[in-house]
Order: sequence, then structure tokens, then C-alpha cells
Amino acid sequence: MSFPTHLHLREVALAFIAAFLWTVPAIAQEVWFITTSAQPPQGTRIPTRLIELDAAQRIEEALTTGLPKGPREAESIARQRLQEGGLSLQRRLQTASQGITDAWSLGITSLPAVVVDRRYVVYGEPDVARAVARIAQYRKAQP
Repeated sequence: MSFPTHLHLREVALAFIAAFLWTVPAIAQEVWFITTSAQPPQGTRIPTRLIELDAAQRIEEALTTGLPKGPREAESIARQRLQEGGLSLQRRLQTASQGITDAWSLGITSLPAVVVDRRYVVYGEPDVARAVARIAQYRKAQP
């Protein structure tokens, strides 16, 4: 019994999709590089997300630099700087705070840290591609 060609193509397409989905867990989906501004990522691989744990502190320092000693005047200038920063500044502060929260929730203990799929971590490797390769090697050996 022969099947129409469109059914055969459908089966081939489904087989291809199934094979692709089967291999997806072995591929890094999300790569985070957790560090400080003093230890930027190295290599050619760009992480999905860069978390600099000192980002919030750097923003705060920029906002408070050169403030007068008088509390009223300092508060007024700080408020003005916050308003001038607008939504962009608010987003930067929120992103910096969320990065700290995410690193803490993952239990990061050392920097730099490369995190793949929020599950696998390599500590002390500044080259993102090398860290991802080490994780891929581990995942292949420990499916």
C-alpha cells in the first residue's frame, strides 16, 4: 500500500523535529556570566545575560558623588538626579538588583561564574566558551 507523498513528507518533518527536540537538552539554552566589573567575560562567546554584582553599588556611587554635607541640600540634589535619570535609571537599578537576587538564589559562591540553564555552574573560568564546553562535556558524560 502506498501513501500519498504529503503524508511521507509529514512523517519526515515530524522525525526531524523529534530528533531536534531530543538533542536540545544537550545544547546550552541560557548562559549567564556572573561577575563584577573588575572581571569582565573573556573570549568570543557572548553570554545571554551578564550580571555584574557591583552594578547597583556603582549606580549609587554615581548618584551620590559630590553631594554636599548638609542633609537637606544633599537630599534635594539626590532627588533631582533620580528624576533626571528617569525610567532608564530605574531600569538599570532594577536590573542590577534582580541580578544580585538571581545570583543569590542560585547559590553562587565564587566569581566569575558561568551558569548554563540555571542548573550547571563553572567557577573561576572567565572564558565563556570554555566554561560552556566544560559543561557540555559533563552533560554528555552524565545525561
